[in-house]
Amino acid sequence: MPRHEREQQIIDVAVRVFAKRGYHAASVDEIAELAGISKPMVYLYLDSKEGLFLACLRREAERLVAAFQVAARDAGPAPELRLHAGLSAFFAFVAEHRDSWVVLHRQASELSEVIAGAVAEARRAVMAEVASLIGDGIRDGLADGIRSAQLGDEDADFVAHALVGAADSLTDWMESHPDQSPEGITLRLMNMVWVGMRDVLAGEVWLP
Repeated sequence: MPRHEREQQIIDVAVRVFAKRGYHAASVDEIAELAGISKPMVYLYLDSKEGLFLACLRREAERLVAAFQVAARDAGPAPELRLHAGLSAFFAFVAEHRDSWVVLHRQASELSEVIAGAVAEARRAVMAEVASLIGDGIRDGLADGIRSAQLGDEDADFVAHALVGAADSLTDWMESHPDQSPEGITLRLMNMVWVGMRDVLAGEVWLP
């Protein structure tokens, strides 16, 4: 088997084992056995248990970012449609690849600085995509030609952080509400964020 295919096979198994047992309890012996190879071969391909976990983390993060990018790109020119498509792809990825999300969302932040850095890098990639779409929406007035000189790049960055944080949190909510579809969750989040931003651009601002 070519090296790349073998590595992907090992990572496929490792994602399942890490998600099921957690990083510390996961055994390279078990991963090797389930992959049908020897333990030394796992180390030959991926260097160490941490190296194996990092490979899992980076591959699944790349898949998530790619799903968001492709969906947003194919949704057309309107920023709100691209953001909706990207968020829908995000929640669908979480629903369809629960093991991947457990590794990305729950375990990685509790481990070494190297792993935490890889998580932060993946998060920045998602954040950049969301901020770009929010920024396009602000520049386009969000809807119906509304314009405002009061909102700019910093506002787009602020909303992107809030939106990504909300999406992260909602993945846990999804698990406890299995009857809720990714599309339904996306629509509810879009209505809270996009409609709210449109009201701000139209001049409606809440003050205590």
